[in-house]
Amino acid sequence: MTTALIAEDEPLLRERLVSLLGALWPELQVVAQARNGREAVELFDQLQPAVAFLDVHMPGLNGIEVARCIGGRAELVFVTAFDRYAVEAFRQGAIDYVLKPIEEQRLGETVQRLHARLQARPRRPQPEWGATLERMAAQLRDQLAPRPWLRWIKASVGSTVRLIPVEQVIYVKSDNKYTMVVWEGGEALIRKTIRELADELDPQRFAQVHRSAIVSLDRVSHFTHGPGDSGELHLTGRSDRVAVSRSYLHLFQQM
Repeated sequence: MTTALIAEDEPLLRERLVSLLGALWPELQVVAQARNGREAVELFDQLQPAVAFLDVHMPGLNGIEVARCIGGRAELVFVTAFDRYAVEAFRQGAIDYVLKPIEEQRLGETVQRLHARLQARPRRPQPEWGATLERMAAQLRDQLAPRPWLRWIKASVGSTVRLIPVEQVIYVKSDNKYTMVVWEGGEALIRKTIRELADELDPQRFAQVHRSAIVSLDRVSHFTHGPGDSGELHLTGRSDRVAVSRSYLHLFQQM
């Protein structure tokens, strides 16, 4: 049985896609439904579905950025209301697309193409495909309205609560029920989750590198590959290191 992930932040559209796929492809098992891009990456890493349907516009990571994280590990289908992104993706031959509102006949054509690709040889990452996704992601970011990013993090330090400027943050990581902030002044605990912080921190300055860690890019000195699909970030002036999981290796491949 073929497995699939659907990432769509609008519940009604997500339900319609599940319903149409159930009628057009009864053998397909939708094993995960994500409400945003970061959740999509986490669920993909856990379940490794063969197909991923990705909404282009989602909170946190958009669908194109999720596609970059997934790489060549699944067949990808963009679901979008914006034809210009869909056409460019489809021209590459590696990614299919469905326009909103989703039409049953058009989705049926996509299902047929997916059948053919899944029966062919296994997917492999393609350098030109990665470059295309990088270009599309940059175009999409440029067209989205600017948003105010987090400037201060309220944290518990001993018996006091203090405001930590984000420019002093080195990295943050999950710590049981809390999140630990490592900053120039030491360490502090906050109640926000990694997922919440990832949506609030400026992606030009901070990058999620693991489901449990976000790092300040200004504090990274170099990257080293580990065994298999893993790696570590070395931090300027510090001995501690931050693990990089497979889905985020593409961020540091050129370092």
